[in-house]
Amino acid sequence: MTTVHLIFGVLVLVTTLAAGTWGGVAWLRSSPSVGFWYALRVAQVAVVVQVSLGAVLLLGGYAAPNLHYVYGGLCLLVSLFAELVRAGAARQELGELDFASVPPDQQQAIGLAIVRREMGVMAVGCLVIFGLALRAALLSPAA
Repeated sequence: MTTVHLIFGVLVLVTTLAAGTWGGVAWLRSSPSVGFWYALRVAQVAVVVQVSLGAVLLLGGYAAPNLHYVYGGLCLLVSLFAELVRAGAARQELGELDFASVPPDQQQAIGLAIVRREMGVMAVGCLVIFGLALRAALLSPAA
């Protein structure tokens, strides 16, 4: 079980760094990327599986430094928090604007601005998770 946890730990590091970098570059270029969202979801699934495996190991009596568990759990919390912030991106971009009354060309520009803001939020979330997961890995007894 610890080997699977270690493998998923590496997967979390790789996928969150890849998704965070991909999203950050797309955000900087103001170029929405469909592929980023797939990479993001793979990273999020890896985080959920990793935290679940860590919980199983913890309940099974496997001992690691307490901070390892804190950093591991924070990865999941940051992922959830980033999703909550992302959900509010449209509200922030639209404000009190009646979207239906806006001309179609402006609607497209607003839609792109919303997607760009969402990508930025999720890219930052991935990079924060990468940092937390790296710190958890460095505290791991396997390190």
